Amino acid sequence: MPHLTTNVAVIGVGAMGSAALWQLAERGVPAIGFERFVPGHDQGSSHGESRIFRTAYLEGPGYVPLARRAVELWRRLQEVSGVPLMTENGALMLGQRESSVITATMRSIRAYDLPHELLDEDELRARYPAHRVDPGEVAIYEKDAGFIRPETAIRTALARADELGTRVLSNTVVDRIELGPDRVRVIAGDVVCEAHHAIVSVGTWLGKLLPELRLPLRVTRQIPGWYPIERPELFTPDRFPVFLRDLGDHRRAGVDLAADSTFYGFPTLDGKTIKVAVHREGSLADPDALNRIVTQEDLAEVRDYIGAFLNGVSTEPMRTEVCMYTNTPDHDFLVGSPPGMHQLTILGGFSGHGFKFSSVMGEVAADLAVNGKTEHPIDFLSLDRFLRKSAASRG
Repeated sequence: MPHLTTNVAVIGVGAMGSAALWQLAERGVPAIGFERFVPGHDQGSSHGESRIFRTAYLEGPGYVPLARRAVELWRRLQEVSGVPLMTENGALMLGQRESSVITATMRSIRAYDLPHELLDEDELRARYPAHRVDPGEVAIYEKDAGFIRPETAIRTALARADELGTRVLSNTVVDRIELGPDRVRVIAGDVVCEAHHAIVSVGTWLGKLLPELRLPLRVTRQIPGWYPIERPELFTPDRFPVFLRDLGDHRRAGVDLAADSTFYGFPTLDGKTIKVAVHREGSLADPDALNRIVTQEDLAEVRDYIGAFLNGVSTEPMRTEVCMYTNTPDHDFLVGSPPGMHQLTILGGFSGHGFKFSSVMGEVAADLAVNGKTEHPIDFLSLDRFLRKSAASRG
């Protein structure tokens, strides 16, 4: 039985785990990564060609400092690697002036005095003819936003970590984690790894790996699609910022949508299609038995929104993908150590709006693993908010 030793074991080498390995390697901290697939795979939540990044954050002002630092770190990785990871083509948040998308985004803008433009319906139609605009709709334009290439970002972070001496065991499923007073033992088949600390960033498998924590996580099925466009020149990155759109009165009858559900999309990267999807919790899913067959019923909702919100976009996709969200009840992340488990750092519940933060979450995880604390403002993401409730219900 192979027996390994290291300072930090990183379990799950997707968005967060790859960034954690990169940050540990930059500090010269010995670390080993464990990945059940091959890094950059399409079996979880970190694939699909593009992810939005923005700092005018409608999910809450608490995320703004983290978003700012995340962009700094993405730029640093891009510079040191020479690999293009980000396209800063701006972002549009669209909706009625009183909609949640507009009012929540403005709260973050006011809290941090973020640069932005507020466009009325006439300005919006003139600048972005690919968008259909209802009477009274406005848009917030954030210049310093855009999209990241997730698969490329993961592989680039790991390439940098590898360059600095970090090792990753691919196609290696971790069966269990055993805690000692000041050590962690990771068991993965016939591999045993002893470490001072473990960072657990397994995405949709978090509840299965650590069921004893009873974290209130929902894993749901998501279907982004790539839809043909009629006039590619209207959808290039310089003409078509990434966008998030409040559904307003266009919410589909019979579909249960949360108040923060949005229709979102990206510019064309191939000159033929654009990627669009609905941000909401989908049907419950098992990561080990995910239904990857896409039906006409699966696509009906997006087709409605394409027809309502976009000009010159076909409602018949050229291709689709199936991925998963892993969300907490409040849709905020889980970051930190469970009570009595200082040897573990948990990174979870990121799906839907987390990828952009993976660079800074890697830095946070490295801080916690090495120093037991971080200067980043993460108190609102503590596991305690759910574990206290879980303990009370058991007692």
